[in-house]
Parts: sequence; C-alpha cells; structure tokens
Amino acid sequence: MSDATVFIVDDDEAYRDSLIELVASVGLPGQSFASAQDFLDAFDASRAGCLVLDVRMSRISGLQLQAQLKAIGARLPIVFISGHGDIEMAVKAIKDGAVDFVQKPYREQQLLDAINEALRRDAQQRSAVPAVPNEANTANANAAQVAQLALLSAREREVMVLALQGLSSKQIARQLSLSHRTVEHHRSRVLEKLGVGSIAELLRLHHRQPLDLALPAAAPPPGPPR
Repeated sequence: MSDATVFIVDDDEAYRDSLIELVASVGLPGQSFASAQDFLDAFDASRAGCLVLDVRMSRISGLQLQAQLKAIGARLPIVFISGHGDIEMAVKAIKDGAVDFVQKPYREQQLLDAINEALRRDAQQRSAVPAVPNEANTANANAAQVAQLALLSAREREVMVLALQGLSSKQIARQLSLSHRTVEHHRSRVLEKLGVGSIAELLRLHHRQPLDLALPAAAPPPGPPR
C-alpha cells in the first residue's frame, strides 16, 4: 500500500488543499484534480490507490464519474464526500460500490478511516490471492446483527426500511403520517441501537451484510366479544 495514491476530485480549491494536507499528515501521497474530466484525462488504471470524490460538481458530477469508471471496468475504490445530506445519493453511491459517503464538514479521523478502508480494498483487489471469508466470523456477525435488530420497535424498523430505500425524513413522515420531528427521533434511535453513526454507515452495513428488512406482522384485529 506504500505506493498507493489518494486521488482527490473536488471543484472547491480550499477543500482540495485541506484534503491533500490531511492525507500527507499520515504519510499518504495525494494528487488532486479540480474536475472529473481532469481526473479522467489523467486516469491510469495501473496506479494503485483510491478516489476521494465530491458528489456535486459542475459538468460531470461525482456519481456520473463513478458510472463512467464502472463502464470502463475501473475498480478504483471511491469515498464520496458531500456538503449535502442527500440520502438518495448515498443509497445510489453505496449500491454502486462506493466504500463510504462522508458528509462535509467531516471529522478527519472518520474520513481517514474510510480512505484506509478504500486503500485496503484496492490492495486486496490487486492481490493474486483473493480473501477467503471466515465462516466463524460471519456466523458471529449474523448473530450480533439479529440481536441488534431485535432491539428495534416496529415503528423504528419501518423507519429504517424506508431510510434504506432512500427516502428522506420528510418523505418518511408523509408516508407514515408522522411528524418530521418524530421520524428524526426514530432514526436517531435506530442508529443508536444498531451502533452506527449515520444513515450512510447503515447503508454500508446493509450492503456488506444485508439486514433483515421484513417488517413485523401486524397483530390480527380483535375478534367479536363473546
């Protein structure tokens, strides 16, 4: 991983400079680009690394660049950054293989953790020996996930399912006939009980190990009095 480069694409010069400084502070080489097209013009699939990519840019957006890279068979792991809490975008990015979706202003360690995970994935992809899943670890993870999901109330589970489908809190509130504030409370409780910090992190968890999204069966209506 020592020769891996963190490629940074952001049309905000201040963010580009701060990201270069951040990765340099932990000994990682970085290279920045002001637009998606500049990155495509210089792209070399043989170079190891990962891509830190802003979502909203003029001309070619971050999601469009992700799609173009996918279309040419490029497997460079991507960490998205965004100044907008757009759940629908996060869902699409994660489903299309992004490592993470980090909101600005980001915590430096959170972003570095995502970058390190992306670099690990790139190194693994380039390795001649594929990773072998550990069945015991998988079983333990499944058991832990079942236990965490059991902590959710029926309403919290409904909110989680709709959030994973890409609905915003306002859309969930309309669909469930709840107030926006109530939905935000349920979302907060879901994240707390599942031990994640954001909906994007929940999406990654679901992508890596699909959650049981079945809603609890409704209780049958009471029978006629005897």
